Amino acid sequence: MLAPVLSIEELERMIEVAQGLSGPGEELGGVIPTEPSRGTRIYLFAFGAGGDRRTWLAFDAAGEVVETRAVVRDAVSIAALCEVAEETAGGGDLDDLRSRLVALRLTEDPPGVDEAEEALTALQQTIGTPPRIASPAYLEAVGAAARRLEAALGGSEGPSPFTEAMKQAVHAVEALTAEVEGNYKRELGP
Repeated sequence: MLAPVLSIEELERMIEVAQGLSGPGEELGGVIPTEPSRGTRIYLFAFGAGGDRRTWLAFDAAGEVVETRAVVRDAVSIAALCEVAEETAGGGDLDDLRSRLVALRLTEDPPGVDEAEEALTALQQTIGTPPRIASPAYLEAVGAAARRLEAALGGSEGPSPFTEAMKQAVHAVEALTAEVEGNYKRELGP
């Protein structure tokens, strides 16, 4: 399954829609494009009015405000899981890992270092650069690339650090869900 693609034009259109619903003194603080299930595009927008408090709105692909709690929760969940995956894959600091692998190759050149560098490159390409869509397909691709890197680094013994981090992601999902629901700009129904 291929990860969904996001066009700049689509993103710009959704930003225009969201900006039209910002409140007095609010500015658009960020957007998280999601596809919690195949063909269901939901855009999570954060609005800020200074300080740490944010308000949230979710829009569907047609630019309509989402007022169904389950749909918002699904979008928030996949967004949080993908964020945790990006932050923890390969130990989190992929540039630092690249530097250490290069130094290791130059000083000791152990067997498998080339494979580890290739796996790291594949992981970096999978994560890519924003904007991207948080989706199960993207999460699966990051997970597969992270596991490939772990195996190349000799991590076949014991539990996968990536898998363990994802098991702990429930806290990130709960925290973001609470923030979005608690600061949603509309009343959420079932």
